[in-house]
Amino acid sequence: MGTVLVVEDSLTEMQILIGCLQQAGINVLIAQSGEEAIATLKQQKPDVIILDVVLPGCSGFEVCRQLKAEIATKDIPIVMCSTKSGEMDRFWGMKQGANAYIAKPIDQEELVRTVKQLITH
Repeated sequence: MGTVLVVEDSLTEMQILIGCLQQAGINVLIAQSGEEAIATLKQQKPDVIILDVVLPGCSGFEVCRQLKAEIATKDIPIVMCSTKSGEMDRFWGMKQGANAYIAKPIDQEELVRTVKQLITH
């Protein structure tokens, strides 16, 4: 179906995301920090990136901005995930170049639907 890079520092959230994506037939790559995500992207290009906002080191917003600024990664769709669910947070995530913004706790059906939609585009 496609490959998704999940960037999430919480192991519990990571397990939930991996489980629901794999159940939907999607391959999953993982990274636990923005830096690790960028290193992974040098090796492999996923179809979609699911990016937590609150990460150790640089934030998901910074990682998103960086990926959208680089030619090699600017066309990979990014889904921001965060416990920050206010309108301003959503607006700021989209302004950084995210293709979608999903609030935590994650609605697994919404996540899978969003990812599949982005993979097929």
